[in-house]
Amino acid sequence: MKDPKERINNYAEFYLDFSSKKTETQAARCMDCGVPFCHNGCPLGNIIPEFNDAVYRQNWYEAYKILVSTNNFPEFTGRICPAPCESSCVLGINKPPVAIEHIEKTIIEKAFDNGWVKALAPSKRSGKKVAVIGSGPAGLACAEQLNKAGHTVTVFERDNQPGGLLRYGIPDFKLDKKYVERRVKLMQEEGIIFKTSTNVGVDVKPADLMKEFDAVALTGGSTIPRDLPVPGRDNKGVYFAMEFLKQNNQRVSGEKFDKKAELFVKDANVLVIGGGDTGSDCVGTSNRHGAKAITQIELLPKPKTARGATDPWPEWPQILRTSSSHDEGCDRFWSVMTKEFIGDGKGNLKAAKVVTIEWDAPAPGQRPNFKEVPGTEKEIPCEYAFLAMGFVNPQHEGLLAGLGVKFDNRGNVDALYGEYKTSVDKVFSAGDMRRGQSLVVWAIHEGRECAIAIDEFLIGESTLEAKKTSRFTLDDRNI
Repeated sequence: MKDPKERINNYAEFYLDFSSKKTETQAARCMDCGVPFCHNGCPLGNIIPEFNDAVYRQNWYEAYKILVSTNNFPEFTGRICPAPCESSCVLGINKPPVAIEHIEKTIIEKAFDNGWVKALAPSKRSGKKVAVIGSGPAGLACAEQLNKAGHTVTVFERDNQPGGLLRYGIPDFKLDKKYVERRVKLMQEEGIIFKTSTNVGVDVKPADLMKEFDAVALTGGSTIPRDLPVPGRDNKGVYFAMEFLKQNNQRVSGEKFDKKAELFVKDANVLVIGGGDTGSDCVGTSNRHGAKAITQIELLPKPKTARGATDPWPEWPQILRTSSSHDEGCDRFWSVMTKEFIGDGKGNLKAAKVVTIEWDAPAPGQRPNFKEVPGTEKEIPCEYAFLAMGFVNPQHEGLLAGLGVKFDNRGNVDALYGEYKTSVDKVFSAGDMRRGQSLVVWAIHEGRECAIAIDEFLIGESTLEAKKTSRFTLDDRNI
């Protein structure tokens, strides 16, 4: 990994090349367990011991074929997945786990370099037309699988370019957009149609969509961010994290955006509210802008540094994580609540009033409560505050309201996991729009499984590959 002082000068990926020999040695650490828990840790069900063994034997083509049998986009997961497979690695009980994510990325990049990844259009078309709404990882996976089955697939995207959060949410230093563009180009060569800058529900009427297509897949993601309605919220300088990240990705890619609403934090004090990956991305982006100081606060207590009774192996460990962006410079605080945004009298943000809180141990079956710690109230100077507190549900206005689909108690599209059928005939849903905000591997998994459900609906049966071990068992994991 490049030195933090060097890598913040640009938006390039900063992981250094790892020799094939070292990767083969890492793969050799895989113990070929009798019960490979890494399979269960990965929502996609990647066949990890087998592709590790192929890498160890230096049969990279075999490793590639094994990998893509379960994962449509290893070039994405190999860069941005938090690797729940590694947390479930048996070797990880008392040693560092096998570097599965790195091995996965190396396999797919070798496959591209050697020309093994080629556009494979279906030999015969079914005559059925499917609309996929949203081009994030769930939509792309669903589209690719349905295209393999011979259906004619059109992907609708309201942004200027396909990719969803892969393109507009995740910074280039974590995922260079050339990899997204490379995959989309391949899918187009396979016959998938992309219609960008098209807001279905506005530019295309839901009734017309239903009339033109034999099935519809709703894979638009969870896009409504969680707000912070405290006094001073309307001061200029308080923004949702995705406003900041999307605009910066547009800037890096050379896309046009509203210069009058430009967010550039050079020499500014930045406050990031929310301790997850999105908040970390705001930190890394602010460092590259040349921010004067960056502070990140989190409402929840500081995580522990090792597994405990509530998250034993092979569960996902709820432990403190320090990202590469944090290493580049950031002050972090936990158990801190924002009480007010303070303006300068001219409508501009100048500080945030915060207070330390204390969490109570919850009673069985009850949610934990917190209380303010007397005498801990203070002001954090900031000209910019980015709200990175997650997303609540997909946008209801427009397409979803026009279709008349039902919602669950969280405001997500109501569709049973494993079946993906909504309350409206021939309309299906998968990914964050159905399950709420989650991981890229869950999005790809649900997109693949949704494609099977649609294929069965259209044809009566499906020959598409399924992760049968999880199709009707795994669902919401706390990761």
